[in-house]
Amino acid sequence: MSTRARVPRDLSAWPFRASRAVAEGRITRRMLRGPTWVRLLPDVYVHRDAHRADDHRMWCEAVALRLPAGAVVAGRSAAWLFGVDLITRNHPVTVLLPTTARLRPHPRLSIVRSPLPDEDHTRFAGLPVTTTLRTAFDLGRQGPRVEALVAVNALLRRRVMKLPALRDYAAARPGWPGSSLLREVLTLAEPLSESPMETRLRLLLLDAGLGALVAQHEVRHGGRFVARVDLAWPALRIAVEYDGDHHRERAQFRRDVARLNALRAAGWIVLRFTADDVLRRPEATVALVRQALAERRTIRSR
Repeated sequence: MSTRARVPRDLSAWPFRASRAVAEGRITRRMLRGPTWVRLLPDVYVHRDAHRADDHRMWCEAVALRLPAGAVVAGRSAAWLFGVDLITRNHPVTVLLPTTARLRPHPRLSIVRSPLPDEDHTRFAGLPVTTTLRTAFDLGRQGPRVEALVAVNALLRRRVMKLPALRDYAAARPGWPGSSLLREVLTLAEPLSESPMETRLRLLLLDAGLGALVAQHEVRHGGRFVARVDLAWPALRIAVEYDGDHHRERAQFRRDVARLNALRAAGWIVLRFTADDVLRRPEATVALVRQALAERRTIRSR
């Protein structure tokens, strides 16, 4: 009989505790030593066909099997389960432990110790996690500042919570570590921000002292809708946009050209930037925007 034929159906798709499966007679220790199974964590295995090294959900499932009572998946891992991808390749699973709980360290784990009241945890997608409010509260207190803002904006954009609720939640916990950072993040938060890079571009311009911008502004001309732009100074008819990699596709490029021409016909200046402009050439990016603002203000003053 082949190895595949001996695989219990309920062990073929998700991680499982080996000791429990052996005790229940569904598998043997000898079988676990074969090529059919992949060891993820101590006493946690997965079938080779279900093993995907970059699958954060698989790792969350595996870690959840090892959690002591009261511990939960938290931080960026909880955000990922809520549909907000803030993780990089091989990112460890963030786990929040009550102060009295114990869990053996592991390279695939990032352990945080903190008080965890009952109202701060729930179950989502079958796993114990911090609530959306607690997840945003935790991520918004972790620097660097731009990453904290990216995380909060992404959760707000996903609509797993609302900004007033997060502000109330934070106001009720003023003495927690990182609270001063969170207060600043909440003054900068923009639920309409559509991507992490758009958030980074907006913060770059705000920090340069270029004035408040309107996110996702609808441009109308002659009573008709022209376009929706990422960031704008409507009174000056200046738009700033972030162009991701999808703008390089031929069909998207053609749409972008038509849209840009329509905006220019409506009297708008449109400045478009890429990730390199924001991350590697921030000074040049700010200078271009500053120049456009100065030119428009000069024209208005005549």
